[in-house]
Amino acid sequence: MKLTFTASVLPLVLLLAVGESRAQSVLKYVNPNIGTAHSRWFFYTPAAVPYGMAKLAPSTNGHYGNPSGWEAVGYDTRQNSIEGFVHFHEWQVGGVSFMPTTGELRVKPGDLDKPDSGYRSRFDRKNQVAEPGYYRVLLDDYGITAELTATKRVGFHRYTFPKNNQAHIILDIGNKQGESGEVTDASIRMVDATHVEGFVSTYPKYVQTYDPEGKVTMYFFGEISKQPASVGAFTAAGTQAQTSSATGKGAGLVLNYQTSAQEKIELKVGLSYTSVANAKANLLAEARSLTFDQARTAAQATWQRELSKLTVEGPDEQNKVKFYTGLFHALLGRGIASDVNGAYPQHGGRIGQLTASGPGPKPEFMNTDAIWGGYWNLTQLWALSYPEWYGNYVNTQLQVYRDKGWFGDGLANSEFVSGVGTNFVGLAVAAAYQVGIRNYDVNLAYQAVRANELNWRHRSFGSGKMDVKAFTQYGYVPFKEAYKEDKGVWYKTDSTGAYFANSHTLEYSFSAFAAAQMAKSLGKKADYAQLLKLSNGWKTILNPQNKLMQPKLADGTFVGNFNPFEPWRGFQEGNAMQYTFYVPQNPAGLIAALGQDKFNNRLDSLFTASAKTGFGGGKEIDAFAGIKAIYNHGNQPCLHISWLFNFSGQPWLTQKWTRQICDDFYGTEPIHGYGYGQDEDQGQLGSWYVISALGLFDVKGFTDARPIVELGSPIFSKATIQLGNQKKLVIEAKNTSKENRYVQAAALNGKPLANCWLYRDELMQGGKLVFTMGNQPNKTWGTKTPPPSAQ
Repeated sequence: MKLTFTASVLPLVLLLAVGESRAQSVLKYVNPNIGTAHSRWFFYTPAAVPYGMAKLAPSTNGHYGNPSGWEAVGYDTRQNSIEGFVHFHEWQVGGVSFMPTTGELRVKPGDLDKPDSGYRSRFDRKNQVAEPGYYRVLLDDYGITAELTATKRVGFHRYTFPKNNQAHIILDIGNKQGESGEVTDASIRMVDATHVEGFVSTYPKYVQTYDPEGKVTMYFFGEISKQPASVGAFTAAGTQAQTSSATGKGAGLVLNYQTSAQEKIELKVGLSYTSVANAKANLLAEARSLTFDQARTAAQATWQRELSKLTVEGPDEQNKVKFYTGLFHALLGRGIASDVNGAYPQHGGRIGQLTASGPGPKPEFMNTDAIWGGYWNLTQLWALSYPEWYGNYVNTQLQVYRDKGWFGDGLANSEFVSGVGTNFVGLAVAAAYQVGIRNYDVNLAYQAVRANELNWRHRSFGSGKMDVKAFTQYGYVPFKEAYKEDKGVWYKTDSTGAYFANSHTLEYSFSAFAAAQMAKSLGKKADYAQLLKLSNGWKTILNPQNKLMQPKLADGTFVGNFNPFEPWRGFQEGNAMQYTFYVPQNPAGLIAALGQDKFNNRLDSLFTASAKTGFGGGKEIDAFAGIKAIYNHGNQPCLHISWLFNFSGQPWLTQKWTRQICDDFYGTEPIHGYGYGQDEDQGQLGSWYVISALGLFDVKGFTDARPIVELGSPIFSKATIQLGNQKKLVIEAKNTSKENRYVQAAALNGKPLANCWLYRDELMQGGKLVFTMGNQPNKTWGTKTPPPSAQ
């Protein structure tokens, strides 16, 4: 069954290699090690291609799992031993770890504080290389150099051994990895002397919570470049020599070798979420003829091509590192779950088959964390230059709607893993329609968007928004104090109300607006009127006395004992000080309700205060470090706030504060990356930096019937953008510098711009957008006509 080399792929590899030296100037700015303290399971996966299924990475602590199902786990820059190289890294998905060793055989990874208790190895980061598409490290305890790379669905390993009569490759399959949860079943066997296959099934915590009948299974089929001298097996029960298969918890194999000095052994591993047969088919389709070096060349050429769709110029090298590392994480974050033949994982281990539902190529099915907050970063980046991935996201959600009857905010192999208990998929789909991404059944999409906002009967718990009935009945979600913990369930939500009532009211108001605009565009007048009315639900919880969003009971009274800085009580992952500005669908309405002067003074003082703690949780390494703060850039609910000055007549303050957030919150170090150990959520904070550094943003997330783009403070002297419609946009910022952050004037294709915004369809025609920058605010530019906030 040798996967013989064929020449057919050689021209492709050589073609991809052409221009590699040119594009290296982009790759050199990507530093995957940034922010690797308290980084999530899917964050550090250098050996991958954009949106790949195969995401290979070293793990320092992956087998520990995590108690809540989401915390930082996998690779931590503060830890100095590696326990294996893992293939699958997605939200709630992880597994299949390989590790080369020498000497006495150990089949457990061992403890971080006692590296010699298992097969893990110490390493020195001076002997580590992490690049887009490639990873290399020297394992000090064994003298082995390990290298990783990947195609979309195939992982490649190359291990360079010392001379040793006891060399091993441990294939650790049956143990939990990262967020995967406990293993429920596993199997691995040698098919012949150089091929191995198997699977591992897991029950992640969020699947248990949101889709209890679901499961996540990962399949693999691998080729080994050298036949092992012998093979042994192990399970949780122990080891067994001269055995070439294992099943159940803890299942794994040991490939034993006698190696000569500098001997290289390579493995290529086809992956799938549907079957071993499809894992093999993926390997044959993508990597039958590829060597490790060819796969690396192709992977890095892909990264060069995709990253180079946004080319920035300027003297500040650190800002380029922030920019391209942010773009790297944006393009790495979510991963495909479909096979080369269009098979994809359905609920409960079934297999579905994708079909083209609109113009263009057949879409890919994607795994995804929640889109909560993604409309302020990721979808805007997709819409700008990567519309095929926005289309894949929409088609994935529509497939889940066909299969299960509801959108799923977070998805792990079609299983609902909501994470936040809300659901912004309808908003993201409506925005895709408004920006012209329509490679799907539009009528079905609208049906699903409407259902997400209004339907509550027989609603699946995993689809989130379990309080939709209450929202449509009251126009807001009633606060239920007892639901902080009800019958052992924390932060409960049901048809009568929720503990997170205020954040839900604000979020549902926004998503209702998005659905209303889609209804209007499609001529659904009655739906438009109903949804637009619901979009003003925010008004019902704005306390006219303190001008803050305050939880309200079902009887219409505001709760007592109210502390606007208290997190969680009424507000998910935030507080009233942060969430009071959560009216992106109608900033003009919020400004009028607070009074323009009060609005501007409060907003400006908010940033003045939060600047002292780096616009987040200071230097505390914790994802929730900033939820008590007055502003928290490390989490989603705040990400639009710095752009609201464009609506309140002081656009120079948007320019000031967005630039300072880019300067101070974002760093270029392993610990100070996205804040200090903050929650990057599959490319969201990286995407925010990218679009803000370009000086482009939309508070409404492109949900208007005619979307706009707001203008901020471009960081780079020149940016050349390959737009998704194949046109080119050049953004020039004359005199821009750390001090010269204020717009003095702007022009599009030679025509002066008087406003701090323009319609998106005008921008997408391409051409040249020119800013003239200075070190003092021009308080007359961009103030005459604020961005539209029409209802």
